[in-house]
Amino acid sequence: MSAICRRARVRVTGTVQGVGFRPYVYRLAGELSLGGFVLNDTHGVLIEVEGGATVIDRFLTRLPSEAPPLAVVEDMVFEDVSPNGEPDFAIRESVPGKMPDAPVAPDTATCPDCLVELFDPADRRFRYPFINCTNCGPRFTIIRGVPYDRPLTTMASFTMCAACRAEYEDPTDRRFHAQPNACPECGPSLSLLGGDGRPVGGDPLDAVAAALCAGAIVAVKGIGGYHLACRADDELAVAALRARKHREDKPFALMAPSLGAAESLVRLDALARELLRSPARPIVLAPRLPAAPVAGAVAPGAPEFGVMLPYSPLHHLLLADAGASLVMTSANLSDEPIAFRDEDALERLRGIADLFLVHDRPIHTRTDDSVMRTSPCPTVLRRSRGHVPAALALPRPGTPRPLLACGAELKNTFCLAKGERAWVSHHIGDLENYETLRSFSEGIDHFARLFAVAPEVVAHDLHPEYLSTKYALELEGVELVGVQHHHAHLAACLAEHGDPGPAIGAIFDGTGYGLDGTVWGGELLYGDVAAFRRVGALLPVPLPGGARAIKQPWRMACAWLVASGIEPPAAWHPIAQLARSGLASPLTTSMGRLFDAVAALIGIRAEVNYEGQAAIELEAACQSSERGSYPVEVAGDPLVIDPRETIRAVTADVAAGVSAGVIARRFHRTIARATVDACAGLAETHATELVVLSGGVFQNRLLLASVLDGLRPTGLRVLVPERLPMNDGAVSYGQAAVAAATLSAETR
Repeated sequence: MSAICRRARVRVTGTVQGVGFRPYVYRLAGELSLGGFVLNDTHGVLIEVEGGATVIDRFLTRLPSEAPPLAVVEDMVFEDVSPNGEPDFAIRESVPGKMPDAPVAPDTATCPDCLVELFDPADRRFRYPFINCTNCGPRFTIIRGVPYDRPLTTMASFTMCAACRAEYEDPTDRRFHAQPNACPECGPSLSLLGGDGRPVGGDPLDAVAAALCAGAIVAVKGIGGYHLACRADDELAVAALRARKHREDKPFALMAPSLGAAESLVRLDALARELLRSPARPIVLAPRLPAAPVAGAVAPGAPEFGVMLPYSPLHHLLLADAGASLVMTSANLSDEPIAFRDEDALERLRGIADLFLVHDRPIHTRTDDSVMRTSPCPTVLRRSRGHVPAALALPRPGTPRPLLACGAELKNTFCLAKGERAWVSHHIGDLENYETLRSFSEGIDHFARLFAVAPEVVAHDLHPEYLSTKYALELEGVELVGVQHHHAHLAACLAEHGDPGPAIGAIFDGTGYGLDGTVWGGELLYGDVAAFRRVGALLPVPLPGGARAIKQPWRMACAWLVASGIEPPAAWHPIAQLARSGLASPLTTSMGRLFDAVAALIGIRAEVNYEGQAAIELEAACQSSERGSYPVEVAGDPLVIDPRETIRAVTADVAAGVSAGVIARRFHRTIARATVDACAGLAETHATELVVLSGGVFQNRLLLASVLDGLRPTGLRVLVPERLPMNDGAVSYGQAAVAAATLSAETR
């Protein structure tokens, strides 16, 4: 070692626990012949290095730039301390007991090195379904607390054998301090149960592969919960799964054994291929290929398939043995959260699954698969496994007090925040039953412990009947901040991009409680994270029968006919009278309901079995070669998008026998043009060059692409959500951003 003349203490924060960071530091210090130590604590990683001054400078330069692939170094602060003559470098025990503040890593797909071992007959982990190392494997779903060490994970009950312990303690091994490290001798194991919950003999994987080929439906315990699996090309099996799961039409996700197999199902661009192979391994929505070897019941009426690649060693083995793409859908009854505890799965999935492929490694936090799309721009439809619980920044100066944001009713997430850091939860689901509400409240408690956030302020939606709002209102000893739904969408997009605004926001969705007590959903806002004004909206019409109209688009068709001065069919007269009277018919500006209305008017979908079905099928029906559009008025102050002329033209085309595909395409072009005109006009009026597009309606790929194309020549800068969904999965983060801005303003 060179002459001792310097010792530096280094604090590294970010995602640096559970990603091989300590072994990396150990090896780097050893390469440079430095003494000292590295340890995990509740804030991240603490390092002290001792040696020659120039060598320590070299260490500090290389430390962040050569970090392991899963590490995210957010900050590195160092100071000189007194040398103590320590000649060797060591990994010390973690420091427990203080308030945790260290980001937790997401679950990560099996790395190439582990895959080689998994399929190598000479390797001691050959075909071991729980192979992992510091570069891959479960993280968030097995963590009970921080710092991230084995005793605080669901691996605590598995004692490493001598061989695994030797790897764990060997600084040159990639399993050095890999907390889930295990092998067939000492780690979790698979077992197979029949539909009645009784053990089935033989090799579980062999039996499952044979059963799948024979048309069985298998409940598979994965990383964040159970899936229901069957062969994707088996019409009878897929139809049986739909019937048993009570899921009439909503598309099923597919898992393909390889990228090549995925490309036989969907049309992939370069970014989609990259996402499919990324460590997060999301479901990627892509245009379906006409000749795809997939049962018609997998995604009836949908223009896309959701495809993913195997992300756990169990999935790799299962797909390799089955030799075909599988339906891999969340294991639940319709509208319930996915099953993740064994006893719950056996109870809730009995009668759905013919077999249960289970294992004895507990899942601490249930986590659905993430869903993404690449066209017309990269967007997240569901942010969950592989991305959660990575933190997002709040706009500076952040929140002066720790807070909780409870999110919306549909596609719920919650968000905890302190300082400039916000943790948006995994996808919770629709808060419409006790099971999902329990998952919501348990998730909040877990995040609060994990990230040491004791909320003093709670942000919530304005809708008084949302279960998330009721949860907030029942909390004691906290300050409440109500946030308008569409402002939360606007704020979430601005905050995600770190843009202060102000902006014109076109926020189009299905339902949001308005400041005037009506149902908003086709909103044109002007504002920033802190405040907004409603400067325009879709023409309001009655919502006949209230919530019933959401599931029966023909009711909205009737309402728009009445508003447009057209006599509805005789069978619709009772609903027409309801709309005219206003009885049980609140006014709505919902853009989502307008799409529903047109889908019903042209005979595509009169009733829906899942949220957004009518709009999805309307988009799928569009004839791509059509270049026509309909008249629409965009005028007034506040500005009104008035599509009554559009409805009259649609009705005339239907009567003239124009095809549904032509009408659907003309309608999409009309709404896109109206949106572009509205945004451009309002941006000029309010002297801003920034436009935000958000809300669930913009998940319509054709609409989003058309609006983006239309705004491009205007020179306006356009933001869309990228790291969070356009749908209500982003509302909690938007609520947190609004509440933080409100609190910061109060303290100035």
